[in-house]
Amino acid sequence: MVKKVIAAVVLVALFAVAMVHAMDKEDTKATSQKSGLEVGNTPPDFELKTLTGETAKLSDYKGKKVMLNFWATWCPPCKAEMPEMQKFYEANKDNVEILAVNMDTNNDVAGFVQNTGLTFPILLDETNEVNKNYQIVSIPTTFFIDENGVITYRFTGQMKLEDMEKYTK
Repeated sequence: MVKKVIAAVVLVALFAVAMVHAMDKEDTKATSQKSGLEVGNTPPDFELKTLTGETAKLSDYKGKKVMLNFWATWCPPCKAEMPEMQKFYEANKDNVEILAVNMDTNNDVAGFVQNTGLTFPILLDETNEVNKNYQIVSIPTTFFIDENGVITYRFTGQMKLEDMEKYTK
């Protein structure tokens, strides 16, 4: 009788360990599918100062489509796409937010923005932390994020107005 009780206790314990182990694997799998920089993932949240001194977080824009652009004032393709981004912003600002993360905050970003006539939010990555978290290797790089906060496309290189319209639909 004692052997049967011990066997039953051992079986219950093994079953409990197996269940806990299986649940841990499911949690890890679910987490890895949700967060990251691949299409279908939720990108890392961040908080940066804007050119006007306000604070902006990516998560503040959930519920709205976001075009998250990484750029620098010294980058010729970045400079070339800015007027197209402004045109896109003026036509779509009720439906799509542009967040332009500047990576060369030591330069005259404010002067560049004023001379170019940009009115969409310019975020300053003064510590390069967001740049590193988003693994930006070449600029310009743009992430298109849907209303649910999920990456729908990643575009590397200079965008045209048609690209912006295509990837925000």
